[in-house]
Amino acid sequence: MSTVSEAYMIGDIEVSSLKNAMDLWLENQSGMEDTLSSVIARVSSAVSGLYNSFLGQTRSQARLNAIASYDQSNELFKAFLSAEMMYSCALWSDSEGGVRGDLEDGPRPGDLEAAQLRKIRHVLNKARVKPGNRILEFGSGWGGMAIEAARTYGCEVDTLTLSIEQKSLAEERVRAAGLEGRVRVHLLDYREIPAEWEKAFDAFVSIEMLEHVGAKHYNTYFKLVDFALKSHNAAAVVSASTFPESRYTGYQAEDFMRRYMWPNSCLPSATALITAAQTGSSGRFTLEGVENHAAHYPRTLREWGRRLDRNLSQDMISKDYPGLRERADYDAFKRKWHYLFAYAGAGFAKGYITCHMLTFIRPNDIPVRCD
Repeated sequence: MSTVSEAYMIGDIEVSSLKNAMDLWLENQSGMEDTLSSVIARVSSAVSGLYNSFLGQTRSQARLNAIASYDQSNELFKAFLSAEMMYSCALWSDSEGGVRGDLEDGPRPGDLEAAQLRKIRHVLNKARVKPGNRILEFGSGWGGMAIEAARTYGCEVDTLTLSIEQKSLAEERVRAAGLEGRVRVHLLDYREIPAEWEKAFDAFVSIEMLEHVGAKHYNTYFKLVDFALKSHNAAAVVSASTFPESRYTGYQAEDFMRRYMWPNSCLPSATALITAAQTGSSGRFTLEGVENHAAHYPRTLREWGRRLDRNLSQDMISKDYPGLRERADYDAFKRKWHYLFAYAGAGFAKGYITCHMLTFIRPNDIPVRCD
């Protein structure tokens, strides 16, 4: 699909419905498995996988990937994200008409904000946080999770990012919320957490950051989560876009998202993460819960697309991207984002990709009193 994506972005092809085109491609993919393009894809997958196996997400590569993925204009992300700026799957309820409410009843102002706040609170509740708890977060985003944890739950938060742009705006938002003493935003690779953080945290959260870790480093990731969490009465909640087990491999071919949106990203599977948590922690985690939020992602993506159309303008974005002053370049840039939203939305809707949230607790911790 990369050739098609490029042709669409530069306007060489027009389609009446990107969603229908994506659906058609996914519905016919199984019939194309023995074609030449599939052979090429397998070769590309092997090359890409070998790169990540030998080099993986090194510290320098991780920083470069962050620059490509998130050190973009904060104004761009403000244009399509909701007020708390969560760049991840929302959770929809009947209050917003469910996962198809925008299609059946039309989108309403405030729906995305409500669904994202529900997701944040769901994560924090699963992490069993209480006032005075200290939380470690890998992947700050723009501070939405950390701010809510401090403001509503009374926690202290140390949150990590590799994006200078994200750190700057997250800290600005923390100051605006009056939470400077409760939330600390660190420009830091997760592999460089300080020794004094050993067994210092009551909870760990990470929302859709694991896609940037790489299969080679899953064990290390969970080893460090184990290192940072207290030995008792502690919980870890992680979420990630994932591949179903039948489709998962550590050798993932370059596609539209890996080429244009998130370089060198690698989608895990739920099983790969559970196995890594067990190995990395030397058995000191108990799997408490597994949830698949894939059905909630297509509406999230549709909401982002509508907001992008409504809020993004060439004058606004060309201040940060001078190369977009030409109309054709701006149109290609905007079409790239719409292609992403349609591409990912079809993948989640058709089960090609999933979105798992995993909760781990310490052995012998009691999640709910039952006697």
